[in-house]
Amino acid sequence: MSDSHNAEIKDNPPRPWLDVLLDRRMLICAATGFASGLPLYVVMQLVPAWLRLEGVSLTAIGFFTAVQYPYVLKFLWAPVLERYPLTRLGRRRSWMFATQVGLIVLIGSLGFWPPSDALTMIVLISTALALFSATQDIALDAFRREILHTDGELALGNTIHVQAYRISGLVPGTLGLILAGSISWELNFMIMAAFMSVGVVLSLLVSEPETEAMAPPSLWQATVVPFQEFFQRRALGPAMAVLAFMVFYKLGDNMATALATPFYLDMGFSTETIGLVAKGVSLWAVILGSVIGAFVVASIGINRSLWIFGLVQMVTILGFVWLTYAGADPWVLGIVIAGEYVGVGLGTTASVAFIARETSKLAVATQFAMFTALASLPRVVASSFSGVIVDAIGWTEFFYLSTALAIPGMLLLFWVAPFNQPYEREKAA
Repeated sequence: MSDSHNAEIKDNPPRPWLDVLLDRRMLICAATGFASGLPLYVVMQLVPAWLRLEGVSLTAIGFFTAVQYPYVLKFLWAPVLERYPLTRLGRRRSWMFATQVGLIVLIGSLGFWPPSDALTMIVLISTALALFSATQDIALDAFRREILHTDGELALGNTIHVQAYRISGLVPGTLGLILAGSISWELNFMIMAAFMSVGVVLSLLVSEPETEAMAPPSLWQATVVPFQEFFQRRALGPAMAVLAFMVFYKLGDNMATALATPFYLDMGFSTETIGLVAKGVSLWAVILGSVIGAFVVASIGINRSLWIFGLVQMVTILGFVWLTYAGADPWVLGIVIAGEYVGVGLGTTASVAFIARETSKLAVATQFAMFTALASLPRVVASSFSGVIVDAIGWTEFFYLSTALAIPGMLLLFWVAPFNQPYEREKAA
C-alpha cells in the first residue's frame, strides 16, 4: 500500500455509515448524478420518441443515435480538463459551470426545429449536446473523486451518484413522454432544460475540492502518462483483452435496449403507457438490480459476479422475444422490463467495479474517462446500427441476435476474470 494512501486513511479515518450518509458530500453526489444523467436520457429516450412520433424511419433514428459518439471519445480531451481551468472557479467547477449552461441552451432549443424540415439541424444540436454532456461527465467524475476520501465514502458516494443518474431518466423518459400528448415540443424541451439548473446551482454553491494532486505541468504529460501507466502494468496481450472485455461485456443488452422506445411504440403502446410502465418499471428494476449486485459483489467478489450477472443479463434479453408475440399487453411489458433491467443493473454493478479495479490512482481522470468511454462504445454502436438491422430482419430476430452478441464478452471472462480465481487475490489486485 502506498504512503500517500496510508496518509489518506490516517487523515480520514473510517466513519460510521450513518455519519457518511448524512454528510453534505452525499447530497453533492446526488446532484452530480442527476446533472450527469439528464442530458444523456434526453438524447437516448426523448429525442428518439419525438422523431418516431413525427414519422422518422427506424433506420434514420438508428443512425441519429451516432450523435452519442462524444461519450466514447471523451478520453481524447480529458487531459485538457485535467491541465487547464476555464475561469477562476477552478479546474473542476469552471468546466462544470460552462458545460451546464451550454446544455441548458442546447436542450431548450431542440423543440424549435421540426424533424420533417430540419432533421440535419436536430442532429447538429444533439451532437453538440452530447459533446457538452460528455465533457461535463469528465469534470463531475474528477470532482466527485476528489471530495470523497475513505473507502466508505467512495462506495456510498458513487452508489448515490449512479442511482441519481438513473432517477434523472424519469424526467425525459417519463415526464417528457407524458407531456408529449398535451403540450408542444418546444415547451417540452424547455422544461427538460430547466431541470439542468440543478447542476448550475451545484457549481456555484460548492467549493473547489482540496487535493494534493496538482495540475500536470504540461498537456503532453496529462495525455501520455495515463496510457503509458496502463500498458506498462501488464503485457500487451492481457492489456488488450481487458480493453476488449470492457467493450463486449455489455454489448448484448445494450443492443437489445438501444431502440427500446421505438420498439414499444411499434408494439402498439401509447406514450402514456411507455412513460408510466416501461420507464417507471425499468428505473426501479435497475436500481433493485444495482443494490442486489453491490451486496453480491461484496460477498463473492468481482470475478464470480461478472460470470453470474453476465449470464443473467444475457438470458433476460429473451423476454423481449416474448413481448413481440404478446403485443400491447401492459402486464407482459412490465414483467419483461423488470427482468431485463434487473439484469442490466446487476451487470452494470459488476462491470463498474471491474473498471474501478483497473483504474490506477496515478491517473484517475483520464484512465476513468478512457475505460468508461470503452464501456459506452457498445451502446453507441448498437444504437447507430440497430435501426438498419431491425428494418432488415424484424424485431424478433433482432432480439435473438442481441442475445448471441452477449457471448463474446462471456468468453473473454476466461482471460480477464477467471471464475475460480480466489477472492483474496482479487482484492490484492
